[in-house]
Amino acid sequence: MGLTLDHIHGTTFHKRHGAIANAFSYGVDYMLVDLDGPVAKPFLMSENKLNLVSMYWRDHGGMRGAGQGLDWARQTLRDNGFDEYTDAKILLLAQPRVFGHVFNPVSFWLVFDAEDRLRIAIAEVNNTFGDRHSYLCHHDDLSPIIKGDQVKARKVFHVSPFQDVSGEYTFKFDVTPETLGVWIDYRDGNRGVFATFVGKRQPVTNASILRAAIMRPFGSVRVLALIYYQALKLKLKGAIYRARPLPPKSEVSR
Repeated sequence: MGLTLDHIHGTTFHKRHGAIANAFSYGVDYMLVDLDGPVAKPFLMSENKLNLVSMYWRDHGGMRGAGQGLDWARQTLRDNGFDEYTDAKILLLAQPRVFGHVFNPVSFWLVFDAEDRLRIAIAEVNNTFGDRHSYLCHHDDLSPIIKGDQVKARKVFHVSPFQDVSGEYTFKFDVTPETLGVWIDYRDGNRGVFATFVGKRQPVTNASILRAAIMRPFGSVRVLALIYYQALKLKLKGAIYRARPLPPKSEVSR
């Protein structure tokens, strides 16, 4: 299966369902990383230490800022009866830290079988209030998740202050050696949000990192600024603000 370190210069698109229309599309950079072994990294990227771009494993897997990385993903699989996949190839799709700062609205742990087919995805969702919850996505029979397949999860976690904690997510994934795409359609009656991330996979290089730094400076600081900008637009359009409820007691739901 080999080790993976890919840089995905992708595009995210969001469109709001319901009476108050809003849509936007931005460029964004994700890394697709195999944490289960050493991966050769370019000079401008580091593991668990400051650099222009860094991946800190404590940023993922468990509580915000105290994550356990790949160990958490494997334990989550065990806890949910998927012992046969605890030693499988598990890749992390996430935005890296840029000069030490990171905010990932959503990251994904992608679990593959021996034939390199996606079987399970763990969607690790963060809100701007410091909370995190993960959704375990798979077919009931654990058949491969291929392009066009729908995997559903009930919404239990507060993300946007302009959406209720109710309704359902529909996830779609398309992972090939050349490209990666994720589609999330959240519906609560006639309200909700449709969000996508699509991009081409390429090896992480100093050139790819510098290109991202020039095209999208400040990394996740920019992402947070855009989130607040879109929230302001919704408020001015008349969207109703909902106070943050307590997060679910369970770290993971299915």
